[in-house]
Amino acid sequence: MNYSISEIAGIIGAKGEIRSGEAEIKILLTDSRSLSDAPVSLFFALKTEQNDGQRYVGDLYRSGVRNFVVSHRFDSDDSLPEANLLRVEDTLNALQSLAAYHRRRFNIPVVGITGSNGKTIVKEWIYQLLAGKIDVVRSPRSYNSQTGAPLSVWQMDRQHDIAVFEAGISKPGEMSRIESVIRPTIGVFTTLGDAHQENFISQEEKCTEKLQLFVNSERIVYNEDSPLIKYCLRKTGLADKTYSWSRANQTANLFIESIDKGIDRTVIKGRCGKEVCIEIPFTDDASIEDAIHCLALILCLADCGYLPEPAVDYQAFLRLDPVAMRLDVSRGLNNNVLINDTYNSDINSLSIALDFMARRSTDGRLKRTLILSDILQSGMVPAAFYRKVAELVRIKQVERIIGIGPNLMSHSNLFTMDKEFFPTTESFLDSSRWRTLKDSIILIKGSRRSRFERITEQMEEKAHRTVLEVDLDAVIHNLKYFRSILRPETKTVCMVKAFGYGVGSYELAKTLQERGADCLAVALADEGAELRREGITMPVMVMNPEEHAFNTLFEYRLEPEIYNFTMLDAVIRETRRRGIMNFPIHIKLDTGMSRLGFDSSDIPLLTDLLNNESITVKSVFSHLAGSDSPSLDDFTREQICRFSEGSESIQKALQYPVLRHLLNSAGIERFPEAQFDMVRLGIGLYGISAVSDSVLRPVASLKTRVLQIREVQPEETVGYNRNGKLKRISRIACMPIGYADGLDRRLGNGHGAVEINGKRCPFVGNICMDICMADVTDCNCSEGDVAVIFGDTITVNDLAEQLQTIPYEILTSVSPRVKRIYYKE
Repeated sequence: MNYSISEIAGIIGAKGEIRSGEAEIKILLTDSRSLSDAPVSLFFALKTEQNDGQRYVGDLYRSGVRNFVVSHRFDSDDSLPEANLLRVEDTLNALQSLAAYHRRRFNIPVVGITGSNGKTIVKEWIYQLLAGKIDVVRSPRSYNSQTGAPLSVWQMDRQHDIAVFEAGISKPGEMSRIESVIRPTIGVFTTLGDAHQENFISQEEKCTEKLQLFVNSERIVYNEDSPLIKYCLRKTGLADKTYSWSRANQTANLFIESIDKGIDRTVIKGRCGKEVCIEIPFTDDASIEDAIHCLALILCLADCGYLPEPAVDYQAFLRLDPVAMRLDVSRGLNNNVLINDTYNSDINSLSIALDFMARRSTDGRLKRTLILSDILQSGMVPAAFYRKVAELVRIKQVERIIGIGPNLMSHSNLFTMDKEFFPTTESFLDSSRWRTLKDSIILIKGSRRSRFERITEQMEEKAHRTVLEVDLDAVIHNLKYFRSILRPETKTVCMVKAFGYGVGSYELAKTLQERGADCLAVALADEGAELRREGITMPVMVMNPEEHAFNTLFEYRLEPEIYNFTMLDAVIRETRRRGIMNFPIHIKLDTGMSRLGFDSSDIPLLTDLLNNESITVKSVFSHLAGSDSPSLDDFTREQICRFSEGSESIQKALQYPVLRHLLNSAGIERFPEAQFDMVRLGIGLYGISAVSDSVLRPVASLKTRVLQIREVQPEETVGYNRNGKLKRISRIACMPIGYADGLDRRLGNGHGAVEINGKRCPFVGNICMDICMADVTDCNCSEGDVAVIFGDTITVNDLAEQLQTIPYEILTSVSPRVKRIYYKE
C-alpha cells in the first residue's frame, strides 16, 4: 500500500512545495546508511541530542533521494532544486502520525507486546507458530522504539491477516505515543525487570507506564503470578479485560497444571475450559515462560474469534527455533568479512540484515555476497514471493548470491546478479565453493533448519593457527571394520569420554548416532549432559558417576555405571524419593582389574537389591586388564570365565533380559569369541589397533604452520637455557604450538620431529609453552607452510612409543584451545 507525497504532506500537516512531481512512497527512511531504493524513499530527518538527520539530506539527494521531511530550512534550498521538502515542527511526531494513519486503515487484529524481557522471542515464536496458516506481519528484529514501532507498522499491507508488534520504552511519557501508532487489539505483558529502571522512580511507575500500551485493547495477556503487574492492572482500571495464565490460580483463564522438563524438551499441560498440552524443544525457565505466553495469546486470539481453529496447531510448539538476538561479525578466510545470521530467514529480517551489510561495505572494497537459504512460512505463492526476494536483493545492491535450497533453485531465474544455487547445505560445503570466496563481505542468512552455522564454522578465520583435524570418514571406516568382526546382532558402545579421546565429543557423537551405534559412554555426568544439550538422543552411559551429579543424571536421562553397594543404595534411594520408575543402570563386576566393581562374593546380595521396581539393570559388564598384551592372554581368558559366570548369575536372578559386555577395542580384535551381547569400542575407533595399524585409518591429525624462518649461526643457540646447540649454519622454523597445546616437552632438543612438506625436521631447543622450533635446513619450506605433529606418517603410535607412553595420552593431551576442524569427503 503506497502513498503519494502529496497525501503524506496532508496526513502529517507539512508545509512546503512539491518540486519533483507526485512521487510514490514505499519506503520510510530514518537512517541514511540504509538507503536502498532512492526514488520511492521518504527520509525523515530526525533530530536527537547527539545528531540532526538534516545533515545527511545533501548526501541522500546526491544519491537520488528526492523526498524529505525536515524541521527547519536550509541555508539555501536552491542546492536541492528537485527535492520535495516537507517541513514540520517535529519530524519524529510526523513519522508517528503517518504510521498511526496507516494503522487505522486496517481492521485486522494487532498484537502489541511489551515487558522487560521476552518481547522479541514471544513475537518471533508467534510468527513461527502462525505463519504458513495465516499471513503475519511483525516487527523486524527488535524494532520497538519511538522510531522502530512506526517503521514496523508501515509494513502492514492488504494481504496480512494479523500483525504482531513490540513496544519498548526507556523513560516516562513514551508509551502513549507508541500506543497511538500500534493501537493493539490484544496486548501481551511478558515480564517486569530492571531494564531502563534508572529513568523511573520505581518498578510500579515503570509497570504503569508500560500498561499505557493497552488502554484501548480488548484483552491483555499476562502472568497472574506476577503480583506487581496484577496490582498495576487493577490500579489503572485494566484488570477487567485481562486474559491471565497462572501456575497457582486454578481460576485463571489458562491454568498451568504441570511443567515436566526432560533431557532436551519440556511438556507443559494446562486447562482453559479444555485440556491443552504443548511440548517445546527447550528446558530453561525463560523459554518455558515465553512459550506459555505464546500459548495464552493463541488461546486468547481464538477465544476472541480472531484466530480460526485450523490455525491453532499445538504440535508446532515442538518445532520452535531459537531466536538469534544479534548479528555477529567475524573475520573470515581469504580476506572475507562474515555476517552470521543463521537462526531465521524471512524477508523482513533479510532486509534488515542486508542494510547492516550495506553499512559495513560503504567503501566498495569488499564484494557484497549473500548466502541465503530457502525462506519458509512466507504465506505467499512461491513464484510471487521469490520475485519479491529477488527484487529486494537487487535493490540492496547484492553483487553475488549463493542460494541454498530447492525453492531457491526452482526460482534461480529471478535473480539477475552473479549467482550459484545448491540443493542443500551439505552439497554447498562438499563443493568447496566456499573456499574460493575472497575479498567479500558475506551475509550468511539462513533458517535454523538449514544449519548454516556449519558454513560459518568453515569460513571463519581461526585465531590459533594450530588445529586438530578430525576425519569423520575415518571414524566411519573404523566403526565398519570392528563391526565386520562382530556378529550382526552384537551391539556396540562407543567411548567418547575425555572429550572424545581429545578429538571432540559432539561431532563424533553425532556421526556415531547417524551411523547406528547403540550407545555412547562418557566418564562424567557433565560430559553426558553436554551431549544432550547438543542434540544427542541415543543412550549415554556414565562410567564414573558421583552422588553429587544425581540431578544431572536424572535430568538428562543418563545411565550410570554402578560399581559398589554405596552407589547402588544411593541410586535406589534417590529414584524412590523422586518417584522414578525403571531408571536404567549398568552393573560393573571386578574380574581381575582390581579397580571398580562388585566382587563375585557380592553377587547374592547384589541380585537381591537389584530386584527393585525403581531401577532396571540394562547391562552387566567388566574390564579386561591386558587384552592388548599377548603375554597376558592366559589372564584375559581367566577374566572371560569369571565374567561369564558372574554375569550369568545376575541374568538368572532378574526377570528380564540383561545385556553383557566385556571386550574393549583390543579384545574385539584378539578375543572375538567373547563378544557376548555387546562390546565397547574405544581407542580402536580413533585408529589405534592392537593387531595391525594398517587395517585402521587415523582419525586425528595435529597440524600447525610455520610462523617464521631465520638463519642461525653455529656459534648461536636456540631457545631457553641455550639448549638448542647447532653444528652448522641452520634454518630454524618457529611454529605456534607448545606444551600448553599438548606438545610433550620431552620431544624437544632433537628427541622428536615435525613433518613439513613430507620431510621430518627435528625439534631444536626446548619445547616452550606456546612455541616450538625445528631445524628446516634440509627442508624446502617457507613461512606459512603446514607442519604436522602427528597424522598419517608420524602416527600417534609413533609418538607414544617414542615417549614410552600409550596412544590414549597423546590424543587426550591435545589442549581444548586447539581448534578442532571436522571434515568428511
